[in-house]
Amino acid sequence: MIIDIHTHIFPKKVQEQRNFFFDGEPAFKLLYENVKSTLVGVDQLIEAMDKDNVDKSVVFGFPWKHETYFKQNNDYVMEAVAKYPDRLYGFCCLDPYHPNSEKEVERCLNAGLSGIGELGFYTSDINEETIKHLLPVMEMAQLRNKPVMIHTNEPVGHFYPGKTPLSVKAIYHFVERFPDNKIILAHWGGGVFFYHLLKKEAKNVLANVYVDSAASIFLYDQRIWSVACDILGSEKVLFGTDYPLLPANRYFKQIETNAHLKNSDIENILGKSALNILS
Repeated sequence: MIIDIHTHIFPKKVQEQRNFFFDGEPAFKLLYENVKSTLVGVDQLIEAMDKDNVDKSVVFGFPWKHETYFKQNNDYVMEAVAKYPDRLYGFCCLDPYHPNSEKEVERCLNAGLSGIGELGFYTSDINEETIKHLLPVMEMAQLRNKPVMIHTNEPVGHFYPGKTPLSVKAIYHFVERFPDNKIILAHWGGGVFFYHLLKKEAKNVLANVYVDSAASIFLYDQRIWSVACDILGSEKVLFGTDYPLLPANRYFKQIETNAHLKNSDIENILGKSALNILS
């Protein structure tokens, strides 16, 4: 079974009138002001999944600052899951700084969504203030055994829209503060998984951490797959496309031609690992 752990969908109004949603939403404007940045709905996602033989996908919207916007997008995700219950898992997405974030997460999980994310902090590092606002959300996720996905990125290299001023230290500290949560670090966790090689402390801190491959085609050469499996273990590596940024078949080519990946690694990456945290 192939599971894409990282896809974005938006209501029709957002797709057709994106400019309307820029005011007061600097992160959304940053990522989607360029009309070449595609916005899709659930039916387009299902068509892409069918084309590339993806069995299931995790879907979410965007960490909107406005309550009206994140509720609208979360409602759309719920409707999508209800329409395609055998194909989709839904995550609740919002700005954790919003005073009603805990209430919204509770609403979404009570409605049957499978996790929380992708939570992004596009204008700052993950600092103590961020962690303070995340506490109630993380506690709820832990109590309900739901995964939380956090946007991360590599702190070096070229700049691109959406690349945040994150440090590996801050990512590590965030994980350290929530050792009992199942945490998915998007985009290879900004490379923090490398420190799983440390002889002391890090293995325990990273014990419940998973990384996904979203946008990997644009970021790393194909050795990242085998390197991550070797360091972290393929059971902690999740296949994610960041669709509609990239289609699944672009990733399959890299995975299939990686001579260092065992069949068991490929099975874990493409779906088995995801099933373990979604079930």
